[in-house]
Amino acid sequence: MRAQLLYAVYVPTFILAFCQGMLALLLPVYVIDLGLSFSLIGLVLAGYGIGTLIGDLPAGGIQDRIGNRRSMTIGICVMGLGMLALSQSERVVMLVLCGISIGAGAALWNVSRHAYLANNTLNESRGRAISVFGGVNRIGMFAGPIIGGYLSAEAGMQTAFAFCGVIALLALIFPFLFVRDGQGELPPEQRTSMARSYRHLLSYLRHNGWLVTPAGFGMICAQTIRAGRQTIIPLYAATVLGLDVDKIGLVMGIAAAVDMSMFYPAGYVMDRFGRKFAYVPSFLLQALGMALIPLTGSFAALLAVTSLIGFGNGLGSGTMLTLGADLAPPKGEGMGAFLGLWRLIGDTGHTSAPIIVGTIADALSLVPSIYVIAIIGLGSGSILGLFVPETLKKPSAVGAEPAASG
Repeated sequence: MRAQLLYAVYVPTFILAFCQGMLALLLPVYVIDLGLSFSLIGLVLAGYGIGTLIGDLPAGGIQDRIGNRRSMTIGICVMGLGMLALSQSERVVMLVLCGISIGAGAALWNVSRHAYLANNTLNESRGRAISVFGGVNRIGMFAGPIIGGYLSAEAGMQTAFAFCGVIALLALIFPFLFVRDGQGELPPEQRTSMARSYRHLLSYLRHNGWLVTPAGFGMICAQTIRAGRQTIIPLYAATVLGLDVDKIGLVMGIAAAVDMSMFYPAGYVMDRFGRKFAYVPSFLLQALGMALIPLTGSFAALLAVTSLIGFGNGLGSGTMLTLGADLAPPKGEGMGAFLGLWRLIGDTGHTSAPIIVGTIADALSLVPSIYVIAIIGLGSGSILGLFVPETLKKPSAVGAEPAASG
């Protein structure tokens, strides 16, 4: 099973995270070089998030309809072609459309790989399997900007975008060869229809709204503080502390290294002690670190606080994906649709974080926005800890379900 997960999920996840890490560096620099206004730059950079928000819910129904193998390959293909198209795009409309297409493809890829992990892992070992996936994703995102920066400096931005698209398309090999789920090979009349998938979802939510509602609010808050740190740390370092870009990069790089080092301990804690023992301290530590940022007045102090935030985020590696897989209904009963909804909830929080930070910072200053994000992180740990039951099933209680059947 480990070899199956390695080639079906982990390897393509690393490849695509590497490509997304490249884009995280290349696209902002590229649009700035085009001389666009800040509003247009923001619109271009928002394209990916818009695409995922649009694509998350339909992706769940598509996954239920055509199965993991086909939905994975389609998602990867759309992402790769969108990245290739960036190499030929200089107009704002085309750049936004490319971003939306990459985001929509990522939505289908994300939901289908999540469903694959949920279907091919046991509850008592799922935390480790998904936390490894989270670690692989972090490593790819960490390596991408390093290679992307070097390649764009040596060969130009267009070449770097083209390289990114080609590498992404190479990831098609792995789901095509190693994923078998049966759904996509059934005759059309025997497959789960999208309408039936969403009917299953609505039925499940009616029976389990008491559980899904607090979990969903906790997920929104969790993804908000995770995305908020990526906006706040460089802004605070540059505008308040006046650090140079190389020192800001060092702060974020060391924090990312601490983050990456925690993925296996996070999975062990989830499977040995329970999901709550990982995600509750994860978000409380991030909230504490965020609240300490305005108290820092030097490079060393900021580095210490961001490392604490990185430690907290690393302890939460894969926790929200694991919780979503634990809560999802069984395969054939709306699993894909539920996981698409789960991704939509999380992406809503992720997309809202920069908006919250920017709006409050414009109205007041950066420091109040930092405290708001810290309070949201505190809310995440509190909601998930107090109102969501433990979803780890101990071997002696395998028959127990975290929620009533939908």
